[in-house]
Amino acid sequence: MRGAPQISLNFLTQSTSGGGIGPAIQGTLILIGLTSLIGIPLGILSGVYLAEFGNNKYAATMRTVNDILTEFPSIVVGITVYGVIVIALIGEYSAIAGAIALSFILIPIVARTTEESLKLVPNNVREASLALGVHKWRTTLSVVLPAAKSGLVTGTLLAVARIAGETAPLIMTILGNRYFFQGLTQPMAALPLEIWRDSLQPQVSLQAQGWGAALILILIVLSLNIAVRIASIGRLKK
Repeated sequence: MRGAPQISLNFLTQSTSGGGIGPAIQGTLILIGLTSLIGIPLGILSGVYLAEFGNNKYAATMRTVNDILTEFPSIVVGITVYGVIVIALIGEYSAIAGAIALSFILIPIVARTTEESLKLVPNNVREASLALGVHKWRTTLSVVLPAAKSGLVTGTLLAVARIAGETAPLIMTILGNRYFFQGLTQPMAALPLEIWRDSLQPQVSLQAQGWGAALILILIVLSLNIAVRIASIGRLKK
């Protein structure tokens, strides 16, 4: 109710100095894309390993680490990446550091959902492929993964929806600014940071801008969750 009156084309496309949140929307979408590029392949590969080749002590250790990371406070992730990436390696706040921090939140979720989705594929599907002389890795790639596709999509979208609203890691990694994208190694705006900062301002206009940014973020997360529901319905029908 408070955010809706703020929504306009100018609000969605202009920079902060012009009364808009365009850089924050752009930054959030870039972060989601970059984090997905880093985290989704690693999460799926981890899940495949745990589900198909995970009857050993290494897999047990991976599951333990995955469970710890799933429950890890996001602010601790932000502080860790700040110390290792921002200070020690890159030397400045950047979109890359923010994406790495969010990847540590995304990867364990994708890995767990991938593992559980693959375990739901009947063993006779694997056995039929292996009986034809197909190698196990080929069976996993060409038979098991396509059969679990809906579950993989659902888990991935849930993970992306989770990272879209994270604020604490971004405070420590991308810092934020008032400008549109200036490079992956530069500070960058994002909707969670915009909401947090506007909520601390005494000006009514900036507080209203924060409400508008909050509504946009809610709509983005809502869209992702609707996509998850649609994917889940397709999975149940199959």
